[in-house]
Amino acid sequence: MSKREFRPEKEYKYNRSGPVRWILSHLLRHAFFPLLTIVAAVFNNWFYGFVQVLIGRGFELITTPGWRLEELGLIALGVMGTAIGQSTTGLARNYTTEFLAQAIERDTRDELYVSLLGKSQTFHGRQRIGDIMARATNDVRMLNLMFSPGMMLIIDSLMALVVPAFMIAALQWQLLLVPLVFMLLLALTVIDYNRRLKPVSIELREQFGTMNAGLAETIAGIEVVKANAQERREWLRFTHNARTYRDLFVRQGEIQAFYLPMLVFSFAWAAAFLHSLLLWRADIVSLGEVVAFMGLMGTFRFPTFISIFSFNLVQLGIASAERILALINTETDLDENKAGVARPIQGQVEFDRVNFSYNGTPVLKDISFTACPGETVAIVGQTGSGKTTLTRLINRIFDADSGRVLVDGVDVREWNLESLRSQVSTIEQDVFLFSRTLAENIAFGCGDATQAAIERAAREAQAHEFITGFGSGYETEVGERGVTLSGGQRQRIAIARAFLVNPRILILDDSTSAIDSATEDRIQQAMERISSERTTFLITHRLSQIRWADRILVLRQGELVDQGSHEELMERSADYRRIFSRYE
Repeated sequence: MSKREFRPEKEYKYNRSGPVRWILSHLLRHAFFPLLTIVAAVFNNWFYGFVQVLIGRGFELITTPGWRLEELGLIALGVMGTAIGQSTTGLARNYTTEFLAQAIERDTRDELYVSLLGKSQTFHGRQRIGDIMARATNDVRMLNLMFSPGMMLIIDSLMALVVPAFMIAALQWQLLLVPLVFMLLLALTVIDYNRRLKPVSIELREQFGTMNAGLAETIAGIEVVKANAQERREWLRFTHNARTYRDLFVRQGEIQAFYLPMLVFSFAWAAAFLHSLLLWRADIVSLGEVVAFMGLMGTFRFPTFISIFSFNLVQLGIASAERILALINTETDLDENKAGVARPIQGQVEFDRVNFSYNGTPVLKDISFTACPGETVAIVGQTGSGKTTLTRLINRIFDADSGRVLVDGVDVREWNLESLRSQVSTIEQDVFLFSRTLAENIAFGCGDATQAAIERAAREAQAHEFITGFGSGYETEVGERGVTLSGGQRQRIAIARAFLVNPRILILDDSTSAIDSATEDRIQQAMERISSERTTFLITHRLSQIRWADRILVLRQGELVDQGSHEELMERSADYRRIFSRYE
């Protein structure tokens, strides 16, 4: 079983060994519908072919001396009934295929979304959001189009070749010569067409992801772009990607322009007409059978023409499936460990000779310390010394390369991941808020919270006053990432969220950097009240917060060089005095 941080209770097992097998495993989940599609396509093409046979019989009738109008009327009624049968089976074929396509798109979105939720932070840190969004939206949509109309047209085209061939054999087996030669040539030319089209289809999907990722980054960082007057540079970058995408479409058009199957069909149709007339001249077939045969031969035109479109959709669908599967199959670093320890945390945190590196670069080196329940530990050090990384090992955003991180004496790798993370809250400087109401953002980690509890947490975080100042109060919708709020307001919402969750371990990573001193003092008083009930890790440059910490850890280039109280460190630690004087 692959590692994953999140796994739903019930999950369908798909074959992920390759894009085609993966698509087939999705298809087999709804096996009744493709079977019904095939049956409907067989009858649909039989009805269409039988119309041609009836037309041939009608021609045979009116060229026979003494024919009666009643007989012609019966043939006409037969044509009408057969046409109704063709329409009905065509409707059934289209309905089942469309239902199947929508079901597969739904299942794929669900599978991909669950997979992304289960990936580690390391995985997400390496991905471009725009490319992930392209795969989750456009590539998944291409799977839908691959089945409807892509696979529907291919199945219908195949039946439009096989069923009329059997009907031609039923008329006169000698008439099969040209159709069989044509089908062989059609297969060869379509295989060559797909061989040339496949690499272009793959490049198209990849280039779309690149173009979309660049666009998403520019829009997300539009403030930086404008502040540095880089609009023209970003425009040139996007137009270059768009031009490459256009050129790939042109290459696809060139391949489609030299589509040989239609030329093959033209020669085959002429050859079939000549052959059938020679057989009629030899008195092997009747003139009515020639008419029926040419009508059946004409049915081959549809699968020949439509394959230029349907096979392109299938190629794009397979290319999209490959891109989606590449995300799903990417191994993550952590596992949710459902059978792990799941109990209330007391709050003791111990680092035992912990080492951690990122992309081969050492970040933490031989870190050892113990934080007791209810203790407030400040972490100080120069930029890049590993302060934030250290705290991310506690809730297993990352795992240590060597050594152990223990919570209540249990290695964090032995904890049930959901139980561990639900009792550890982190408030960072860069606060993320969802495009939801303020109440929903505060209650994000505690979905069953009452309105009274939400408001109490907001008051402790000094957020209640500005929230009630909005027209809709707690029901005010915030913009994407909380852009409609100031930095300080966003941080206070995040602090309220943490207060509401009531974690046993609280990590504050420069969480009041955007808050004025007066508000910070009030928040700090609330933190002091609740910090005695939980273990608190504090990363900050605010001297007032460093001073009230029970213990201070001093990091230098990933090493823990000293620890102790403020007074102790001021006396014996040159590193601390240097850092402290810089903060002053």
